[in-house]
Amino acid sequence: MYYITTAIDYTNGAPHIGHAYEKVLADVLARWHRMCGEDVYFLTGVDQHGQKVQQKAEAAGMQPQEYADMVTEKFIALWKRLGISYDGWAATTDPRHEACVQRILTNLKENGCLYKKAYKGFYSVRQEQFLTDKERNEEGVFGPEWGEVIELEEENWYFNLSQHVQWLKDYVTNHPTVCEPEFRRQNLLNAIERSFGVDLCISRPKDRLSWGIPLPFDPDFVTYVWFDALVNYISFAGYLAEEGAGLPDFNKLWPAACEVIGKDILVPAHGIYWLCMLHAMGFPDEAMPRLLVHGWLNIKGEKMSKSLGNIVDPNDLCDVFGAEAVRYYLVRDTKTGYDSDYDPERLKMIYNTELANDIGNLTNRSLNMCTRYCGGRVTVAEGDDELSAALRKNMADTVQTFSAYMNADNTADAFAALNAHVGLCNSYIEQKQPWTLAKDEDNMPELQRVLAHLLECCAQVGYLLACVLPDASSRILSQLQVDVAGLTPQSLAWGLLKDGHTVQAPSPVFPRILSEEEKQKMAEKAAKAAAKAARKAAQQA
Repeated sequence: MYYITTAIDYTNGAPHIGHAYEKVLADVLARWHRMCGEDVYFLTGVDQHGQKVQQKAEAAGMQPQEYADMVTEKFIALWKRLGISYDGWAATTDPRHEACVQRILTNLKENGCLYKKAYKGFYSVRQEQFLTDKERNEEGVFGPEWGEVIELEEENWYFNLSQHVQWLKDYVTNHPTVCEPEFRRQNLLNAIERSFGVDLCISRPKDRLSWGIPLPFDPDFVTYVWFDALVNYISFAGYLAEEGAGLPDFNKLWPAACEVIGKDILVPAHGIYWLCMLHAMGFPDEAMPRLLVHGWLNIKGEKMSKSLGNIVDPNDLCDVFGAEAVRYYLVRDTKTGYDSDYDPERLKMIYNTELANDIGNLTNRSLNMCTRYCGGRVTVAEGDDELSAALRKNMADTVQTFSAYMNADNTADAFAALNAHVGLCNSYIEQKQPWTLAKDEDNMPELQRVLAHLLECCAQVGYLLACVLPDASSRILSQLQVDVAGLTPQSLAWGLLKDGHTVQAPSPVFPRILSEEEKQKMAEKAAKAAAKAARKAAQQA
């Protein structure tokens, strides 16, 4: 079972393009592994508890659950619009999740992993956590990343995190794939060094924060939002679930093959808290999840933030460019693990160049020429030539390269490799010039061979596109009348189109995204054509 999850989204605000990138990346990987014949379970969801949600609800004159549900609907609607194919939905207010969290807390307390003490210190309202001197910057102050910092003195429950840090250091050192890419693992190792001797406060007093899961052994406190939220990866996978709870079989899902998270929540939440929590619960080393850490989508090198007013709403992008263009851009222009600059002009350029001009044009031309010159019939002609043999080899090599990149979670290079082959196909057309071959019946065998090669490549490229653009893939394969049921990338080989196969007349798969100027010119051209037709009709009358 390939169990893939994403960080669940905090319902203290509307979804932005960073949320969309993470979900589309995970969705593409989930679809890829399904294509490979694996049994996939994809979990995502929302984190609905915490101080910020409570404050937002109060400001809006709403109950916390009402406010969280309202924001949750925005996420669900966006994921539907972007075609996110999740199998399980996590919401931390789900009673099944609450029961799991409370069972874990009870077990940890009984095993001596939790203790209660009074503490006086500084608290970040934004991050909802207590700070130590280790969080101060070089000037000795808490940086702007912590938001409002206040001084608090209160009693709370603590998880003995410090007792697991040496294990964590050894584990992360000896298991290179626990956190990928590699430079993120090195970041984690550096952060672990700063965690020795520090325990984690896992509660908040109810008189300060009521919106959370009550501690089962001390009802005057609720569970710290990060401890609560992290448990979703196992609670909704069936961990400690009662029979008939409607959750998966935990033993078949865990450990998670891939937890897709942003770099901002690697340290300390996922890389330190989460792994140490699992270790304290009794999970062995071989049952630890793999963390796939992605970077940020910035604007001109700056992080998107509400204070700068540069947050990008994915719904606005879908309105302007369409969901397919957004999906392709997000995983094509961002190399997994690294930061990237969001640029709407680049989104448009990549879509128009790689999809409309390259793949779309290749499919349209190939189908059109087959329909026009061969009556829509594919003939696998005898004989061979150097260019055709090279094209076949490149297609096979591209399938291997594409698969290797996808298996390494590297979507950007995978689609770059696919597009490079499409470029070779278009070059093959220019070199072979089927329109010239069609002028002489003696050239019919070579014409048939050229068109058969082009249509075969269209079919294989269309099939591989399914992991990022499933609907567009279906449109391509439908026009080619190719059935890929039961096909996997491992079994993909030359010969999808047999001798005598028939194809349909082409229909545009990727309409170009036009600028306002281009739209205006097209409208003027259409108006002139209509006026000319009207004058002609009047003269004939």
